[in-house]
Amino acid sequence: MGAPGVRVERDKETGVAVVTLDRPARHNAIDLATAAELTSVWREFRFDETVRAVVVTGAGEKAFCTGIDRSVEVPQPASPYSVDDPLIAIGPKANDLWKPVIAAVRGLACGGAFYLLGEAEFLIAAEDAVFFDPHTTYGMVSAYESVYMAMRMPFGEAARMALMGTAERVSARRAYETGLVSEVTPPGEEVAAAVRCAAVIAAYPTEAVQGTVRAVWAAKEAVRSQALAHAPQLVALGNLPPERQAELFSARGSGFRMR
Repeated sequence: MGAPGVRVERDKETGVAVVTLDRPARHNAIDLATAAELTSVWREFRFDETVRAVVVTGAGEKAFCTGIDRSVEVPQPASPYSVDDPLIAIGPKANDLWKPVIAAVRGLACGGAFYLLGEAEFLIAAEDAVFFDPHTTYGMVSAYESVYMAMRMPFGEAARMALMGTAERVSARRAYETGLVSEVTPPGEEVAAAVRCAAVIAAYPTEAVQGTVRAVWAAKEAVRSQALAHAPQLVALGNLPPERQAELFSARGSGFRMR
C-alpha cells in the first residue's frame, strides 16, 4: 500500500512493518502528498493489531530523507504567531502511535528528516550515513529540528549541528559516539539490522512493549512539549522571506567538513 512517495510492507508472521520513503530521485524529500500519506500510515497502524513494531527508512543508497521538497509551496498566514508546517504530523508520536519505531538510515539525513528521526525509539545507521541541519545557512530558524535533536544528543552537539548549517556534516561514527545512533552497520545492512531488532520487540507482549515506549517518552515529554510550543513563533519571527532563502540556496557552496 501507499502513495507514490511512501511504500509499506507488512510481515504478519513477525508483526513488523517497514515504511519506506520512496522518492529516491528527490533524495526522499517530502512533498505534501508524502506528508499526508505518512500521517495516514501512522494513524492506520494504531488500529492494525498485526503491526507490533515498525522500521522507517528511505529508498535508494543516497539518502534517508532530505526534509521538505523545496519545490513545495506552503502559503503562510500573515500573523507572526501562526505557522503552517507541512511536516508537523509526519512522525508516529504526532499521530498518537506508541508502537515502537526504529529508523534505518543510509546516506543523507538532514533538516526535516529530523521530524521522523526525532520520533523514533532508536536509530540504526549505515557507515555512509551523514547528518546535518542546513537551516541557518539558508536564513531559516532550526526550531523543531533542534528540539528533536536536543532530546537525542548532548546539548553542545545538537547546538553545533544546528548552528554550523551546511558547513559540517556528522558522520555515522560520530553520531554513534554522541548517542544519536545506537548501531552502525555496513552500507546496505541497516534495514536488516533494524528489522531484526523490530522482530525481537514485536515478539514480546504488546501491552508491555507499548507501556514501556510511553514510559521512556514520559521521561522527557514535558520538556519536549514546552520547547515545541515555542517553535512556530521562532520560525515566523526569524525566517528570512522565501525569495531571500531561495537566493541563499542558489548561491550555496559544495564544501563541508565531515566530523
